[in-house]
Amino acid sequence: MAMTDQPRVLELINVMAALRHPVTGCPWDKEQDFSTIAPYTIEEAYEVQAAIESGEPEALRDELGDLLFQVVYHAQMASERGWFGFDEVAAGITDKMIRRHPHVFGGEAARDAGAQSAAWEAQKAQERLEKAESGTLSGVAGALPALARAHKFCARAARVGFDWPHAEAVLDKLEEEVRELRAELPGAAPARLADELGDMLFVMANLARKLGLNAEECLTGANAKFARRFGFVEDALARAGKTPQMSDLGEMDALWNKAKEAGL
Repeated sequence: MAMTDQPRVLELINVMAALRHPVTGCPWDKEQDFSTIAPYTIEEAYEVQAAIESGEPEALRDELGDLLFQVVYHAQMASERGWFGFDEVAAGITDKMIRRHPHVFGGEAARDAGAQSAAWEAQKAQERLEKAESGTLSGVAGALPALARAHKFCARAARVGFDWPHAEAVLDKLEEEVRELRAELPGAAPARLADELGDMLFVMANLARKLGLNAEECLTGANAKFARRFGFVEDALARAGKTPQMSDLGEMDALWNKAKEAGL
């Protein structure tokens, strides 16, 4: 596999600069700023994940290109403000990777995966201290999906001993939160229900962590399963000349159970 062809990276940077040129650039690109581009950056990261799950190398190549373009886009806007350019972005991450892998680029002894994970977290903790981010939860990005952020919060707290001893204890806590939500149901204000439901979701994210699972990935799988099974229900109704609106819950639930039996 060939190494990165540096001139092609420079070509991409130049393309971005041309798109943002104040006179000859693209009108749409010239109007954008960090806040308007950020949603596209997040979307492209998810597109990369989808390409990985598809197992199609060409799709992954294309989506990685789209994500790289987002990095170049942000670097170009920063350069226009005199903050930094793409070179500084690349230099920063290169230096960080070298610093966090002394067993590869320095004189430290080789590490197994577990030792490297612990050393990585220790290095990140030191970097947070140097940035005056002293809190245990400091540095967890606010823009993360809520379940992913909950997972990181729980993992950070666990490192300092604030953790349930085992998954069964988290299940007990979940049952407690279910009871609290049930108690709020009769006539509760939406804010109270949202608060209790949020507690349940947070505990469930923690439960996934204790089970060695990723809550975001679990929910993604559940979404896909729901889509498959509901598609089965709609197809079965269509074969009978019906739509979901022409059916009822009993009929659709029976078809749903058939979808489960079929392994969907």
